[in-house]
Amino acid sequence: MARKPTKATQVDFPFFDVLCRFYQGNKGRIRQRYKQLTKVYLDFNDPSKGSGFLRTPQFEALEMYVFLKEFGNNASIHALFEDWYRKTGVFEADKTVTQSLADAGQIDFFREIDLSDPKAYKTVFNHLKKNSAHYPNYIFALTMGTGKTILMATCIFYEFLLANKFPKDERFCHNALVFAPDKTVLQALKEIETFDLAKVVPPEYVAFLTTHLRFHFLDDAGMGLGTQDGSRFNIVISNAQKIIIKHREKAKGTWSRLDELAKATATPSVYDQIADLYGWQPEDDKELVINARFQRLGRLPQLGIYVDEAHHALGTALAKDFDMAKPSRLRETINRLAAELKHVAGSRVVACYNYTGTPYVGEQIMPEVVYAYGLKDAIKNNFLKRPQISGYANTRTEDFLRDAVASFWRSEGEKRREGMLPKLAIFAGTIDEVRTEIRPALEAALRELDIPIDRILVNVGDEKLTTSEDIREFNRLDTPGSNKQFILLVNKGKEGWNCRSLFGVALHREPKSKIFVLQASMRCLRNIGDIQETGHIYLSNDNLAILDDELQKNFRVTRADLEDAGKSDKLRYVVRDVPPPRKVKIKRVRKLYKTTKKAPSDGLDFKLAEFDTLPYTAVKTVRDGLNQSAHTTTEDISTARKQRRYSAFTLVAEIGRYFNTEEISCLQIEDTLLSSADGLDAILAMVNRHNEVLYDHIIPSLFRHLYDISDYTHHEEIEVELVKSGGSGGGFEKTFLGDPQKVASVDDVAYAQFKDRSFHLNHYIFDSKPEKAFFDTVVAKEDIEEIFFTGMLTHGQSEFYISYVDPETHRVRHYYPDFLVRRKDGGYILVEVKGDNMIDDVIVRAKAKAAGEMAAASAFSYIMIPGTEAKFGLPA
Repeated sequence: MARKPTKATQVDFPFFDVLCRFYQGNKGRIRQRYKQLTKVYLDFNDPSKGSGFLRTPQFEALEMYVFLKEFGNNASIHALFEDWYRKTGVFEADKTVTQSLADAGQIDFFREIDLSDPKAYKTVFNHLKKNSAHYPNYIFALTMGTGKTILMATCIFYEFLLANKFPKDERFCHNALVFAPDKTVLQALKEIETFDLAKVVPPEYVAFLTTHLRFHFLDDAGMGLGTQDGSRFNIVISNAQKIIIKHREKAKGTWSRLDELAKATATPSVYDQIADLYGWQPEDDKELVINARFQRLGRLPQLGIYVDEAHHALGTALAKDFDMAKPSRLRETINRLAAELKHVAGSRVVACYNYTGTPYVGEQIMPEVVYAYGLKDAIKNNFLKRPQISGYANTRTEDFLRDAVASFWRSEGEKRREGMLPKLAIFAGTIDEVRTEIRPALEAALRELDIPIDRILVNVGDEKLTTSEDIREFNRLDTPGSNKQFILLVNKGKEGWNCRSLFGVALHREPKSKIFVLQASMRCLRNIGDIQETGHIYLSNDNLAILDDELQKNFRVTRADLEDAGKSDKLRYVVRDVPPPRKVKIKRVRKLYKTTKKAPSDGLDFKLAEFDTLPYTAVKTVRDGLNQSAHTTTEDISTARKQRRYSAFTLVAEIGRYFNTEEISCLQIEDTLLSSADGLDAILAMVNRHNEVLYDHIIPSLFRHLYDISDYTHHEEIEVELVKSGGSGGGFEKTFLGDPQKVASVDDVAYAQFKDRSFHLNHYIFDSKPEKAFFDTVVAKEDIEEIFFTGMLTHGQSEFYISYVDPETHRVRHYYPDFLVRRKDGGYILVEVKGDNMIDDVIVRAKAKAAGEMAAASAFSYIMIPGTEAKFGLPA
């Protein structure tokens, strides 16, 4: 019998895990509902496709962001939960989610509550609904260092591209307001403006965004907001104090009618600890006065709000940051904006997206979390440095610093990464402590190690100790030109200070704020380079105990968990090219298409009477009860959808956008439609019922009627390098992590007799054991002249690739075959070793087709070998 739900269980329901599993299990069906532009945008950023800039957690969060918008239609979390439980709405076709979650045993909730009990369901539903806003509100919880700012920018760029393509679709944001909690994070958010958007935006859309984006960075309290009323594609970046609603004593004014919209429940809730995100009950009888910036924002259409609460993402600091007896001004401002925009024609707050570092508040999960990526996973998957934590007992400040500095110098010294020297941040509680204790002790430690004293930089907020030149040096720490390595700080360990070349932190005395120990310790874990480095954390035992406690409170991990996550069986290999340079002649196969305008003719038959409209029909299904076999009724509700209504004039104009008007005029398009077998009236009726038919059927059919399309194949013979050399004539060099069981090295005695047959690189780091087994078998064959592992180097590292068309997005991509084999008779064989379960994948088949065409044109052979057969080598 299922146990009764406990209070902890109620607040710990991880619905975001449900959503993630539903998405992963139904990705194909879900993508069918996406716009074509959305598919292109996602595939361009997909790290599994080889060239995506986003890290895996960033991309997974972007996938969930798009899922909630285009599949979930911006529904609130409690509404999605209700649909999931009842198997209605977007979850109607899902049969496996609850069962798979329970079987997996990964969600405690399903061991605590039997969801077949309506009371249990109601408990969870009420918990999710209790503090929901009157607009969609989502939380993306990604631990520090995983790139929340870049994720935020990528989401905004996606919104604007879709809003431009589908301006009438109310799901998309036309403007963005980005809130930062304080000045430090506000400065960090400037990255949204300076970021090279070409890294996350497909090239054909970069020019549009570059010319249309308008940034408004409000870092000055006296600065006005220069947006134009009704304009689009504005990104306003500000902290709460620059936009906030202000209070003054006065009789109730025009805003009193909105007060009722903002009343919050008095029932105790997990949200009470994070009132800045969720509380909005007005203070007493004060009138709310809107500043000019607020008024200007209220005249922007389709506003998306993005809140970066990085400095609120950790533990009990939330309770200290906000007065629980009073409303949150930030959330109050957002709610007032939402209420104000309701009265503006064609506008509203589309949704509020919150980006934090953890899904937990104390011992509870925030109910509106939709994606979470934790600290332990970030370390395990090499997105953060590996922590090495040292504790000190019964030591004076000078002894602590002497050992910490010596340990740091032994480990890091002057070893540069990306041209930058490693830094050690030393935190003090007060400015006086820096002046009288820490700096003298640090200088003594450096003298013992013969380290120049000018490697010290002090930034404590006191002009007597920190000059304007010191501030400039501090701002350029993360550059190759900085020679500072030992940074003395007071209260600079909070979020917003990002220094990737920081390799260590030291904190001896217990600070006033316990959360500061966690915040400061995490500062040195931001990753740098392509391989995982080590972050050195030096703490007194008292601070070590605080760190353990705060890790458990805020991330539900222990120090041992973090240290275990950083452990790996993989070793570092410095991979270099082995002379002489290997080159091979191949023929690139290019398919070209030519259009030839046809002579005008009448009688185009769109065959609308035979056209299958079922894929475009909106259907509502009503089932009596929860049983799958219960009586159901269906209803066509296509007419209730919001569709664009075309007239004959606007229809011709829309079609004309897709033709070269110098060849095909709008008058000719109109004549063709009028003279068609279906007639213009029938075409209009079909298009106005299902707008998608215009783009999927009418325009393509018209194009084929007006043009002849011919294709031909062009072969271009070129000589390519298997390894691209480094700049300025230097050779290739890159560090890889590899499992020693899946590595073949040129200096290994096992391959001594085969050096002349292989190894254009000094190490081959194989992705799988079948790949290495294939290599070991083939390299020993006497009828083989050479074998090279070519699947290791990808974008920008090798010219040996095959272009193919992605069957889902119809974009050209590059494919790097696993092996290039040359037989004694001079013939070449391209070999791909693929897992048995992937042989029939549509992407894999598209790659194989393109590889076969290139191989045939180049007089090569192409073979795909299942992983279970790789150990046998080449087929006879």
